Amino acid sequence: MFVDPAPRYSLTAACIAGVCLLAGCADTRGGTIPYDRTLAAPDEPKIMTLASNYKIAPMDKLTIKVFRAEDLSGDYDVDLTGKISMPLIGEVAAADLTTEQLGERLTEKLGEKYFQHPDVSVAIKQSTSRVVTVDGAVQDAGQFPVLAPMTLIQAVALAKGTRDDANPRRVAVFRTIGGQRQAAAFDLTAIRRGQADDPKIYPGDIVVVDGSSIKAFQKQFFQTFPLLSIFRPF
Repeated sequence: MFVDPAPRYSLTAACIAGVCLLAGCADTRGGTIPYDRTLAAPDEPKIMTLASNYKIAPMDKLTIKVFRAEDLSGDYDVDLTGKISMPLIGEVAAADLTTEQLGERLTEKLGEKYFQHPDVSVAIKQSTSRVVTVDGAVQDAGQFPVLAPMTLIQAVALAKGTRDDANPRRVAVFRTIGGQRQAAAFDLTAIRRGQADDPKIYPGDIVVVDGSSIKAFQKQFFQTFPLLSIFRPF
């Protein structure tokens, strides 16, 4: 079993929702999304087949089989530094390798001292390489891996912070809960001042920071995408 490593919704559609629901770009609160709402944990990602060239990521779980070596065969977790730890050979870098490449590396290491012509196979048992999308008026919008518990402040920091034209008092978080798209608005300025809690961010979330750059493309977005077929009422 493995977990969908990336959400299947449109990144552009997320920006559209930010446009529709975070109306205006003044440095004030506003819009139709309720503020400081506690969102439940998101739905589990759908199971799907990983691409054959999938690269191993931190926190993935691997199944490694070494022929005629039951003590070495089993499930191994890739740690946050991208390494696995195996008996006899110790730590081995696994991140950014395909399963075939890691198998070749383990074959080489086991063959140096312990086995003649070892037969090693590697498979992905579970992939936790999932991402959070940060868009809108940020310095470096994009998708970022979630490797540990994360908050809204940390998610925005991954995008190198807000731009000069941003309205940090209107930040939307979109999440799929119970099969429906839900959202909440947050005041980043209040959070930074310790006046509001810093909400948890999960893999699959979309964070949209309001700003004038979003409003400038509003008309084009409306003409291009059927919003109601993508986003359910909040």
